[in-house]
Amino acid sequence: MNRLKDKVAIVTGAGAGMGKETSILFAKEGAAVAVFEINEANGEETVNEIINFGGKAKFWKVDVSNEENVKNAINEVKNTFGKIDILINNAGITGVDKKTHELTAKEWDEVFNVDVKGVFFCTKYAVPHMMENKSGSIVNLSSIYGTLGSHELTPYHAAKGAVFAMTKQDALSYAKNNIRVNSIHPGTIMTPLVKELGSRMEGGLEAYNKIMSEKHPIGHAGEPIDVAYGCLYLASDEAKFVTGANLYIDGGYSAM
Repeated sequence: MNRLKDKVAIVTGAGAGMGKETSILFAKEGAAVAVFEINEANGEETVNEIINFGGKAKFWKVDVSNEENVKNAINEVKNTFGKIDILINNAGITGVDKKTHELTAKEWDEVFNVDVKGVFFCTKYAVPHMMENKSGSIVNLSSIYGTLGSHELTPYHAAKGAVFAMTKQDALSYAKNNIRVNSIHPGTIMTPLVKELGSRMEGGLEAYNKIMSEKHPIGHAGEPIDVAYGCLYLASDEAKFVTGANLYIDGGYSAM
């Protein structure tokens, strides 16, 4: 408990899955959490769960692909909570499953607008507040697909690769400001969205889970809380000497 005592954290895509688990865990560890989510009902649900156990949180409806929306929301977080210590860039979409020659510019842009511009905008407007504090921690959610190839989701691979590169660059850019920037690269995580998609395949969710489990050397897929604990470590002062790092939470997938 209290690993984030008196910290203020922004979590994007905080209405479900990894973002929701991270928000709840951060609040339990003493942080005031700014819940950024485009789905109002989901965002409010996360806040209500936090408030119900005595935590501190507030919801902002944010489209991370909209620069003005991000700028205003981040400034409001500073005005509400007094500072910004932590930014978790979690919001993202997978986009269409097509090869490069099949993609339209619109389909490409849809993924990059959220997965890359979203990280850019949130970082751009959070960093000045962190500079005021003379400290900060940014955690970017990339993916194993940001550093490895596969048979699917071309624009998602490219977008998460961009997040991987941005993490390295920003870590060097802001190290002298005592702002740490790291990335997390999850494998298959059984979020509500992944479970819903898996349930559509032949054999349903049970068959999907079996296939995914076999792909990970540890023998099972991950859960959102697995990623949340990685975010907690990198956001906390326990990781004060960690920047520019890429944490794989993938059950050994990337070791193959």
